[in-house]
Amino acid sequence: LEQYVSEFSAQNINGEHLLQLDGSRLKALGMTSSQDRAIIKRKLKEMKASLEKVRKAQEKMEKQREKLRKKEQEQLQRRSRKTDKCSSDATEGTNEQ
Repeated sequence: LEQYVSEFSAQNINGEHLLQLDGSRLKALGMTSSQDRAIIKRKLKEMKASLEKVRKAQEKMEKQREKLRKKEQEQLQRRSRKTDKCSSDATEGTNEQ
C-alpha cells in the first residue's frame, strides 16, 4: 500500500490521525480500491485493539503500584506507632522509679 504514502504525508496523517480514519476519509485521501480500504480498516482495528490492551496493562500496573505504596505506608505507620509506644513505655518506666 506504498502508493498512498505520499498522499498521507501531504495530508499530515500521522499515527494519531491514522487511527481516526474511516472508510469515507480513506476514500477522500485517494484510496479508491475497496480492497485497500478494507485492509487498512482491518489493520487499524488490530492496532486499536493492541493499543487498548497496552492501556489496560498500564492501568493494571499503576493500580498494583498504588496498592503496594499504600501497603508500605501502612507498614511504616504501624512501625512508627510501635516505636512511639515502646518509647512512651520506657519513659513511663523511668518516671516510676
